[in-house]
Amino acid sequence: MADTPLHYQTITEVAGRLASGEISPVELTQAILDRIAALDGELKSYATVMAEPAMASARAAEADIAAGRYRGGLHGVPIAVKDLCFTTGVPTMGGAKVLRDFVPDFDGTVVRRLNDAGAIILGKLNLTEGAMAGYNPEFDIPVNPWGADRWAGASSSGSGAATAAGLCYGSLGSDTGGSIRFPAAACGTAGIKPTWGRVSRYGVLALGESLDHVGPMTRSAADAGIMLQALAGHDPNDPTSLQAPVPDMLDGLGKDVAGVRIGVDEEYIGGGEVDSEVAEAVLAGARLLESLGAVLVPVRMPDTLPYSRAWGVLCSAEAATAHRDTFPSRADDYGPWFRGWLEKGRGYSAVDYAAANLVRLECNGVLAGIFADIDVLVCPSMTGVAHRVTPEELYGPMGEDEWTWGRFTIPYDFSGAPTISLPAGLNGAGLPLSIQFIGKHLAEPLLVQVGHAYERATEHDLRPPV
Repeated sequence: MADTPLHYQTITEVAGRLASGEISPVELTQAILDRIAALDGELKSYATVMAEPAMASARAAEADIAAGRYRGGLHGVPIAVKDLCFTTGVPTMGGAKVLRDFVPDFDGTVVRRLNDAGAIILGKLNLTEGAMAGYNPEFDIPVNPWGADRWAGASSSGSGAATAAGLCYGSLGSDTGGSIRFPAAACGTAGIKPTWGRVSRYGVLALGESLDHVGPMTRSAADAGIMLQALAGHDPNDPTSLQAPVPDMLDGLGKDVAGVRIGVDEEYIGGGEVDSEVAEAVLAGARLLESLGAVLVPVRMPDTLPYSRAWGVLCSAEAATAHRDTFPSRADDYGPWFRGWLEKGRGYSAVDYAAANLVRLECNGVLAGIFADIDVLVCPSMTGVAHRVTPEELYGPMGEDEWTWGRFTIPYDFSGAPTISLPAGLNGAGLPLSIQFIGKHLAEPLLVQVGHAYERATEHDLRPPV
C-alpha cells in the first residue's frame, strides 16, 4: 500500500524495491536499526542487537545486488531470530541464566540458511525461559505493541512483538505447544508452524525435541512462504529432518481456492472457553472462503483436553532431559516458573511418559481420520485475544493449569501437521483477532495459498499504535 510506512511494509514489498535498486539494503537496515533504537527500550523484544554485523551484511548485499547477483526474496531484507538459534560469536541464551555466557562457535542450520538467502540478521529476540511459559527474573519480558498490559504470547513473544511493531520484516519463532501461533495471534502477525521435520532443529536449543517446530513469523502469508522457502529442507546434521523435496511455497499465490475442502466444526470453534468475537471471526473467515469457491465440510473434533494433559507430561519430561546437564545441579540459577516445570518433568516415571505417548498416538490417529475427507481445517489460533497480565505473574511460579489453552495448538504439535495463523481483524476493544488453518503433512504451499486468498479478500491492516 502506497501510504504504508517503510517499517510496516511486507517482505514482498521491500524485496521488489531492493531488487530494482529503488532502495538499498544499507538504507533499509539502518532505518530498522534506528527504529529499534527508538522503540525497543520500551518494547524489549531484542535480547541482543547485532548492529555492526547487520550493517556489514547489508553492505555485502548491496554490492551483490548491484553486481547482478540477486539471490531472491530475502536478499537484503532485515530479519531477526529467536534467541534459541545458534549464531556464531553471539550469545544464545534461551532466556535462561544458566546459558547467559553461552556463545556458539557455529550457526544453527536455520541461521545459516537465512544468511545463504542474503537476509540481514538484525539480532536475537527475547523469549520465555527455556521456551516454555514463564520468564527468568533476570531477563526482560517483551511488551505487546497493542498494549503494555497485554500478553505478548508465550515463548516467541519477542518475535511476535518485533515483527508486529516493525522492528524487523520477519522473524524466527519456535512452537512446541503453541509458541508461533500464540504470539502471532496476540500481536497481530502471520506465522507458519511447518510440518515437524520440514525445518532443521540443528543448532536450536530444545524444549521438547519430539514436539519442537521452528518456523517464520511475518506480516503476511506470502512473506511466511518466502521465509519458509529458505528454511526448509533436509539437513544431514539433523536426522529427524525430512527427506521430502521442498516445493515452491508460493506456487499457489496466483490460484483461487475453488474446490479446496475446508473442515469446520462450529462446536470446536465456539465451544467451551472460546471468546465469542474470536469464534465469530473464524466462522466469518470460513464463510468468506466458501464465497470464493471453497467447500465447507462439517467435521467432528474430539475432546482435546486429554491430549493437552498428555502434552504436559511429554513436554516437561523432555525439557528435563534437555536441561539434564544443568538441572538440578544449578537449580538456583533457574527462574521459579521454569524450575517448577523441570521438577515436574523429573517427577514423571517411564510408565507416565509411555502412557502419555499412547495418548499422542491416539490423537494422531483421530486427526488422520478427520483429514481423510478435507484439505484444510479452520479454527482459532487461541481461545481469546491477548489477555491482561502482570510481570509478577510472568516471573512468578507455575500456577494450576486447566490446559484449556491448548485446545487449538497442542493436537497439531502432536501430529506435526503444518499450520498458518493470520490476523482476522480487531475485536471491539481494538485488539487483534486471529484465524488458523491446519493442513496435511507437507501441505505448506496450500496453506500459503489459502492464507493469501483470505488476506486478499479481507485486507486487514493491523498496525499497532507504536
